[in-house]
Amino acid sequence: MSDPAQVLRDFQPGSDFFIGIDSDGCVFDSMEIKHKECFVPMFVKHNGLQAVSKYARQVWEFVNLYSKTRGANRFPAMVRSLELLRERPEVQARNVNVPSHPALDEWMTRETKLGNATLAAEVAGGNDDLAPVKDWSDAVNAHIADIVHGVPPFPLVRECLAQALGRADMMVISQTPSDALEREWDEHDIAKFVKAIAGQEMGTKTEHLQLAAAGKYSTEKMLMIGDAPGDHKAAKANGVLFYPILPGQEESSWERLHGEALNRFFAGTFAGDYEAQLCTEFAASLPEHPSW
Repeated sequence: MSDPAQVLRDFQPGSDFFIGIDSDGCVFDSMEIKHKECFVPMFVKHNGLQAVSKYARQVWEFVNLYSKTRGANRFPAMVRSLELLRERPEVQARNVNVPSHPALDEWMTRETKLGNATLAAEVAGGNDDLAPVKDWSDAVNAHIADIVHGVPPFPLVRECLAQALGRADMMVISQTPSDALEREWDEHDIAKFVKAIAGQEMGTKTEHLQLAAAGKYSTEKMLMIGDAPGDHKAAKANGVLFYPILPGQEESSWERLHGEALNRFFAGTFAGDYEAQLCTEFAASLPEHPSW
């Protein structure tokens, strides 16, 4: 099987600057609809959580939308959600069997590209214990393809992309499956702004930045734009500057990027106090521990 990440290894700078951009929840206001209408129902259905669906929904939304694990890859997110659900007194009181997936834990320890293609190959190779996880993931994808349409980019996203076009090489850095990313960026005619679209099949966000940008640009000329702590972590692991899209304050975040932060990035005055202040705001925007 050819390595989908080869396109990132082969990527050559066309400009002095590089900008990586997350997609779900950052460019598109699609996190809420994807998680609430697609992920949650399939999480309940495929894990037999009907009797505690209210708590299953709360846990899934906390892990994936309203905490520091926001934007995580779907497979670690499912493991974390089941762990949190298992600990809840309300769930224990109902004697509901919350399943665990030891085969998923084992697969995640040795597979870096946690995506549908690697999962399918694993199941096809005889790992039957992962078949229920694949069924869940396939069902989620089918629901997303069916339901998530007509969700435009946040206001000023297009203007920011146009502002940076020709000055920076731009690339989508995401843990969403590539086919969904390509569909969404094409649907809204913004794929033309980016040089490449990197999804979950190409590895983690840290790996995306490492392969595509690290060592190819000066560190002060690389920027990651994201809405989740995982984006910040991936940026810092590669010495890349970070601009946060604050959850719940997306419009004003894009406004600030358009009117101020992009200009600072290109002028070389982004690093230091300015970035530190942004990251302090970002750290305060999402809790680590649930309120229940």
